[in-house]
Amino acid sequence: MMISIKQLSKLYRMKSQNVQAVDDVTLDIKRGDIFGVIGYSGAGKSTFIRLINRLEEPTQGQVMINDTNITELSVNKLRKERQKIGMIFQHFNLLWSRTVYENIAFPLEIAGVTKQKRRDKVLELIELVGLSGREQSYPSQLSGGQKQRVGIARALANDPDVLLCDEATSALDPETTDDILNLLVSINQKLNLTIIMITHEMHVIQKICHRVAVMDQGKVVEQGDVLDVFVKPQSKTAKRFVQQLNPLEHNQDSLKPFITKEENSEVVKLHFIGNDAKRALISNVLKTFDIEINILQGSISPTQEGTYGTLYVELDGNRSVIDETIKFIQSSGVEVEVIDDVT
Repeated sequence: MMISIKQLSKLYRMKSQNVQAVDDVTLDIKRGDIFGVIGYSGAGKSTFIRLINRLEEPTQGQVMINDTNITELSVNKLRKERQKIGMIFQHFNLLWSRTVYENIAFPLEIAGVTKQKRRDKVLELIELVGLSGREQSYPSQLSGGQKQRVGIARALANDPDVLLCDEATSALDPETTDDILNLLVSINQKLNLTIIMITHEMHVIQKICHRVAVMDQGKVVEQGDVLDVFVKPQSKTAKRFVQQLNPLEHNQDSLKPFITKEENSEVVKLHFIGNDAKRALISNVLKTFDIEINILQGSISPTQEGTYGTLYVELDGNRSVIDETIKFIQSSGVEVEVIDDVT
């Protein structure tokens, strides 16, 4: 494992009360993964990411990165180890009196890199993040997306193994968010960089993450492959996030106006995963069975791990034919759920 986190906790002790910001978190993150951590405000996710590079000191537990126990390092060794852990922030944290070039060069100056090597590295990073021609611009002259590109380039200056992203797209509009997410995917693939994404936006998880952990009140209440969590969320928190992506799917009363017949029909929900989402299942059913199909509602969504989709249909025909049709659909690898409370 690239990163192994064991029983990590953070307790803030205050006069009026103690606050358990992170509570006994255990996670393993593979090299080259884009790992998402999602939770609502106050879930502890930003504290958690700051514990990874010890911007916050843990109350207990350990963080292992590349077989190095980050939680046991002395101050001097930690400073050196942090050079391998890049970090980008929601509000960019740029040096406003420095140009784009100078912002990106700053961590290389601190690391004692020679002027010529600094120049070569900065120009390489400026091209990588798509800011060629803006080298001498100041942050006040840049859009939000461009500022975040500077932040990403600066975080990559010391060739880190890990990139921590704390709500990196929260201050951006939807189109710019997608541009930054596409850039992060490109960097992940080009550099085999392990990325940890902290977010409260399920769209971010859906678009770029391979695996996800769901946090609530300091605890990880669910974790797994993004596709598994999206298709079959187990925790209340995960279900709420998934519902945000397609609220109509979770409001089955919205189907009622589209149902044509009530006595001889069955409403079913079909779950498609991976290649099943691309197959011509409905046309195959119509060719095989004497049945009518009324498509009520559906959606297909891509993730980094594959496509998933749901389709609500009304099957109308002889009872035995409906039963045979459902068995046929199940035999094709598509999950079928009969919806009893809408007909």
